[in-house]
Amino acid sequence: MKKISLWVLALFLTASIASAQDAATQQQIDKLSGQLQDLTEAQVRINQRLDNLEKVIGDLREKVNTPVVNDYATQAELKDLVEQMRKIDKNRKEDTENIVKQIENLAKAAATPPPAPVTHSHKAPKPEPDDTASSKSNTGEYEYEVHPGDNLGLIIKKAYKEKGVKVTKSQLIAANPKMNPNVLIPGEKLVIPDSSAK
Repeated sequence: MKKISLWVLALFLTASIASAQDAATQQQIDKLSGQLQDLTEAQVRINQRLDNLEKVIGDLREKVNTPVVNDYATQAELKDLVEQMRKIDKNRKEDTENIVKQIENLAKAAATPPPAPVTHSHKAPKPEPDDTASSKSNTGEYEYEVHPGDNLGLIIKKAYKEKGVKVTKSQLIAANPKMNPNVLIPGEKLVIPDSSAK
């Protein structure tokens, strides 16, 4: 009888360890997929800026090949064009730096192993109080505190999973105009709007 009890206890512990590892792995996968989505959107914005720059350069070539009647107007236009190109280049550099930071964060997240489950306890751990979102306000909005490694995709998933709030990325950005969607700062407070609230 003791042998059977020991086998049942060993099977129970093995099943709980496997379940904890699966949950940690799924959480890491969700986090990585959110970060990849953010990187894809940043790449689309860079491509749009490059397309605009190519159009401006094409217009410039056309003007250079056209006979100039008034030198002063052309010089003023060239100065404006140079200024626009400087702004585009500055924005491109900032976006490239943001992408590099996101890639470094992805690499760190992928290299971090899931936390090891506690095997010495027979009792399930008590759930910690949820500090990701505060209670609902009168306007149907929730406050969320950014944690290290968070991104917009992950925050949206947490809002739905924990509070049942369906919110899109554009709604989240609109509700937080001072937020930089590419660089979230741990401890930063975000407003999560509830579109279903009246």
